[in-house]
Amino acid sequence: MKHRIWVMVSIILAILTASLDTTIVNTTMPTITRELGGMSLYAWSFASYMIASTVLSPIAGRLSDMFGRKRVYGAGIVIFLLGSLLCGTANTMLQLVLYRVVQGAGAGFMMPFPAIIAGDLFSVAQRGRIQAFFTSMWGISAIIAPLLGSLFVTYTSWRWIFYVNVPVCLICLLTLLPYKEVYQPKPAKVDWFGALLFALGVSMLLAVTVSESGRWLLGLGGVLFLAAFFLFERKHASPIVPLQLFRNRPVAGMITVTFLSCAAMFGASTYVPLFLQHSGYSLFLSGVALLGMSAGWMAVAVPAGKWILKYGYRPLLLIGNATLVVSGVWFWFVKGTLGFWYAFAGMTVQGLAFGMLFTVCMIGAQQLVAPDQKGLSSSMQMFARNIGTAVGVTLMGMFVSEHGDDAQTVLSGMHSLFTYGLIGSLVALASVLLVTAVRDPEEERQAV
Repeated sequence: MKHRIWVMVSIILAILTASLDTTIVNTTMPTITRELGGMSLYAWSFASYMIASTVLSPIAGRLSDMFGRKRVYGAGIVIFLLGSLLCGTANTMLQLVLYRVVQGAGAGFMMPFPAIIAGDLFSVAQRGRIQAFFTSMWGISAIIAPLLGSLFVTYTSWRWIFYVNVPVCLICLLTLLPYKEVYQPKPAKVDWFGALLFALGVSMLLAVTVSESGRWLLGLGGVLFLAAFFLFERKHASPIVPLQLFRNRPVAGMITVTFLSCAAMFGASTYVPLFLQHSGYSLFLSGVALLGMSAGWMAVAVPAGKWILKYGYRPLLLIGNATLVVSGVWFWFVKGTLGFWYAFAGMTVQGLAFGMLFTVCMIGAQQLVAPDQKGLSSSMQMFARNIGTAVGVTLMGMFVSEHGDDAQTVLSGMHSLFTYGLIGSLVALASVLLVTAVRDPEEERQAV
C-alpha cells in the first residue's frame, strides 16, 4: 500500500510541474523574448515543446509495455529536469527553442504515466475519481502559475521559472524509488527505425501549424514519412506502434472520437480569454472564466468510472458529445461582445463534455486491450488529444486572424470560430457510431 501512495505523490507532482511550466512559460514568454531577442522564433518556443511532447508520448507508452512503467517514467523525469536546467541557461532564443525540445521530450515521456499507472493500480470504479484529481492539478496551475511567473520576473529572473522544476523533479524521482512495479513487462526488440519514421512524420505535420513558409513541403514530407512508417510497421515483428491496435474497433473508435472532439472545441479555451478581453474584461477575469471548465470536468469525471460499469461506454460517449454540441450552440449564439457569466457557463458545459469524453475514453483504452498494450493504448489517447487540439487551435486561429486584429473584427472572427466548432462537434457526435456498444468492460476486453 505504501508504494502506491509514494508513486501517486510522484505522478501528481509530475502533472503539477508540467502544467505549471506550460502556463508560466505562456505568461512570461513576452518578457523572455524582450531580453533574448529573436521575436521571429517566438512561436517556435512553444511549438518545439509541443511537437516533442506530442510525438514521444505514444513511443513512451509502447516502451513502458516492453520495459516497465517505472524505468521509462523515471527516464522522462530525468530528461525533463535536464531540459529545465538547459532552458534556464539559454542566452539566445535559438538556444531556448532547442532546449525546449529536450524539455518537451521529457514531458512526452512523463505525461502518459499518470493515466497508465493509475490503470495498473486502481479499479474502473476508482479511476474516474483519480482522473478527476489529476485534472484538478491543471486547474490549480491555471490559478497560481501567472502569480508565480510575475513574482519570478519581478524579484529574481525569468530563468527561475525553469530552475524551480529541478527540486520538484528530484522529489518525483525520490518518491518513485519505493514503487514496486505492478505490471509485468513484455520485453521485445525496440523498433528504433519505426520510431524515427513516426517522429519525423508527425513532427513535420505539426510544424505546418506554426511555420510561416514551406507549409506544403512540410505537409508533403510528413505524409510521406507516415506512409513509409505504415508500410514498415506492417512487416516488423515488434513494431513501435502495433497496427493491430487499430483493428480493435472500440479502441480505434474512441481514438477517433477524442481526435474529432478536440479538433472541434478543445481549442476554444485558448480563444475565450481573448474574446473576453476584447469585450472589455481584464486579463484576470478572462482567465477566471476558464475555471468553469475545470469545475464541469471534475463534476462528471469522479462518478464516470461507476457509470461505465452501469451503462457501458457508448451511451456515455453519446451524452458527452451531445453536451459538446450544446456548448457549441451556446457560443454560436454570441454575435457581439461576450459576457463573463455567459462565458463561464459555456466553459462549464464544455468541461462537462470533455470530462465525460476523456475519462470514458481513457478507461476504455486501458480496459479493452491486453495488458501488454495498455501503455500504448493509453498514450495513443493522449496523442489523439494533442493532435486534435493542435489542429483545432490552428484552424480557429485562422478564422480569427483573417478578420484583422482590432476589437470589432476579432469579435466577428470569433463567430466564425464558433461556427466551425459547432459543425465540428456535430461531426464528433456522429463518430460515436464507430464505437461498438458493449456494457461490461471485462467482457469487451476478452471479446477483442
